[in-house]
Amino acid sequence: MPYPLKLTWAAAALALWTVSGLSGCATPPPQQTEEDTGPIVFPKPPDPPRFVFERTLVGTGAVRSLTETDRFRTLLTGAATREGIGFAKPFDLAVHQGRVYVTDTVQRTVLAMDFPNQRWFVIGDQDGEGTLSKPLGIAIDAQGEVYVSDITQRRVKVYDAAGRHLRSIDVSAFARRPSGLDVTPAGDRLFIIDTGGIDTDQHSVFVVDARTGQLIRTIGTRGTGDGEMNLPRDVKLGKNGLLYVTDGGNFRVQVFTQEGEFVRKWGSPGRQIGQFTRPKGIAADPDGNIYVVDAAFGNFQIFTPEGQLLMFIGGRSTTPGPAQYMLPSGIDVDEDGRIYFIDQFFSKIDVFRPVGIKETDGWLGRAPAPQ
Repeated sequence: MPYPLKLTWAAAALALWTVSGLSGCATPPPQQTEEDTGPIVFPKPPDPPRFVFERTLVGTGAVRSLTETDRFRTLLTGAATREGIGFAKPFDLAVHQGRVYVTDTVQRTVLAMDFPNQRWFVIGDQDGEGTLSKPLGIAIDAQGEVYVSDITQRRVKVYDAAGRHLRSIDVSAFARRPSGLDVTPAGDRLFIIDTGGIDTDQHSVFVVDARTGQLIRTIGTRGTGDGEMNLPRDVKLGKNGLLYVTDGGNFRVQVFTQEGEFVRKWGSPGRQIGQFTRPKGIAADPDGNIYVVDAAFGNFQIFTPEGQLLMFIGGRSTTPGPAQYMLPSGIDVDEDGRIYFIDQFFSKIDVFRPVGIKETDGWLGRAPAPQ
């Protein structure tokens, strides 16, 4: 990111109360009007802007270059209608060098959008071992291989960047409800969340050899103490090599070493600064900051790797629009610092870019200009 994220606690408190709706009466961000077609920025003045709303993706047709008409419509409504397959119920996503991969639990596939090459394709709809039943978590290694957890098959499916099935990792021997996952850049180790349930103490993170599928270790069991979890949802390998886990039922984020040692935690149930109600997806940016989705607040909060709140984006709303959400879920941050944020209810992905880069910069900006 071109600027370090830093917000005073007083400014954060005021913004969190008035913009994100954490006071108990949600106040969604204002809709853009024809009289006000300037960029939608976050945080709001008087704080200096850090991110600007860029666009909303509603399906695979978004890979087509934006025309001037599309750009105007996007500023007004947050979306531009295009051909392609629309999202039905997107759950999670992962981004790598301009390719955006989205798991869709209703369509039982991964919808892939290759923006630099202006093409899209579907993963998991083919016959054979590559077929998906209910894809949830998704991650990508540095080579571009795509890892998808299938909660129904209790497998992690691995595909190349073009969507060709490479192998399947059977985790049914130890994981009951595999959901969120992440992978090391080298693609040699997987971190798989088992969300668990009311009938099991298996609320854990499994560390798995991504080549052989062998279980290396189990991190955590059901409980409320340090290192224990209750309905964990997602995991992210930070820039510092630590694992960040959204511990949903305990309303917090827990941090572990890859060897399973508890490092720290932050968060508690509530509607105040740094608290959580329904923490879900988690992501990290190139600077190491941690992004946590909260479905009840309708936003994502940004923290330092140590857990200090920096800022947040979004507000709960019953109507769609830029930075307005009803049931947010997955999140990822690309190599350029762009944020991709899923809302399941409105079947969309909102994209925010750092203020220091232009729309034509970075991997997402590499698509050919419209003719």
